[in-house]
Amino acid sequence: MGIRIAVAGASGYAGGELLRLVAGHPEFDLVAATAHSQAGQPVSAVHPQLAGLDLTLAATDPAALADADLVFLALPHGQSAALAASLPPGVKVVDLGADHRLADAAAWQRYYGGPHAGAWTYGLPELPGQRAAIAAADRVAATGCYAVATTLALAPLVAAGAVAPADVVVVAASGTSGAGRAAKAHLLGSEVMGDLSPYKVGAHQHVPEIKQATGATGLSFTPVLAPMPRGILATVTAVPATTSVDPRAVLAEAYADAPFVHVLPEGSWPHTAATLGSNSCHLQATRDVDTGRVIVVSAIDNLGKGAAGQAVQCANLMLGLPETTGLSTFGVTP
Repeated sequence: MGIRIAVAGASGYAGGELLRLVAGHPEFDLVAATAHSQAGQPVSAVHPQLAGLDLTLAATDPAALADADLVFLALPHGQSAALAASLPPGVKVVDLGADHRLADAAAWQRYYGGPHAGAWTYGLPELPGQRAAIAAADRVAATGCYAVATTLALAPLVAAGAVAPADVVVVAASGTSGAGRAAKAHLLGSEVMGDLSPYKVGAHQHVPEIKQATGATGLSFTPVLAPMPRGILATVTAVPATTSVDPRAVLAEAYADAPFVHVLPEGSWPHTAATLGSNSCHLQATRDVDTGRVIVVSAIDNLGKGAAGQAVQCANLMLGLPETTGLSTFGVTP
C-alpha cells in the first residue's frame, strides 16, 4: 500500500490532471476522488483520458477524504477553507484554490470578497527557503497559474536589486482551461477560435499574490484569453535598477539547482507547446534596446506547473519524497 491520496474537485480540468499524475505516481495510492454535480459517475466517464482508472466520483464530503494521508483540494475559490477545516488534523492538505494564499486580509477582501481564511505555507518551492518550509508544513497553499509564470520570471530580479519593484508590467496569455470547465458562452469554440481577448484588465485576482511572492510594489497586469486549451506565456517588463547586472545571469544563478525551471540558451525564447504536459517553466531574459527595460518571457503549462504538477511537487516535499517524483521535466509537443 502506497501513500493514500484523495482529490476533492476531481471533475474539473485541474482535478483531472491531478488524477492523472496521482494515478501514475510510483509512491501514491489514489483512494478517493470527489465531485459535486458529477458525483456517482465513473472517473473515465468524466475524464475519457483516464480510461482504465477504476474509480467512481463520490460526493465532496469530509468523510470521503478523511482516511487519506494527503488531500488535494481542487475547488473553486472560497470553497476550500470550510472543507479543509473539517478534515482531521493529521491529514496533510494541498489547496489549489486561492483561499489560503494571501497573508493580507484586506487584499483578500478587495480581490475576492468574503471572510479571509488565513494564510498557509506558500507552495512555490523555487522561492528562497520555501522547500524547507513546504517540507515542514501540513497545510500548503499552491500558487495561482499566472502567479507561477510571473513570479519565477520576476522574483530573483527583485531580490537581486536588478529591477525597480515599483514599476512592473505583465501581459500574459492563457489557454481556456484556466477558466475552468463550467459551460460559459464566451468560452465556446466558436467564440474563442481565431480570437484574443483581454479580461479582468487592471483588476485580476492574482495581482496581490504576485506582489506578495515577488516583492513588487507596483504591478500592472493584463491577462489575455488565447485560442488554445492549455499553456501560459507571460511577458514581464520592469525598469532596471542598475545597468551592471545581466538579468539572464541572475535567473540562471537563481535556478541553477531547480529541476523544473530552465533558463533557455541565448537566442532561444519560450513557447507554450514546449511545456505541454510537463511541470517545467521556460525562461528567457533580455534588455529592450529602445527603452532599456528588462524583459523576461516565461512559459508554463497552466495545468502542470500552474496547477496540478505544482501541487504534486509540493506534496512530494511534504511527504519526504524527492520533489521530482512522478513528474516530468519534458513536454510532449507536437
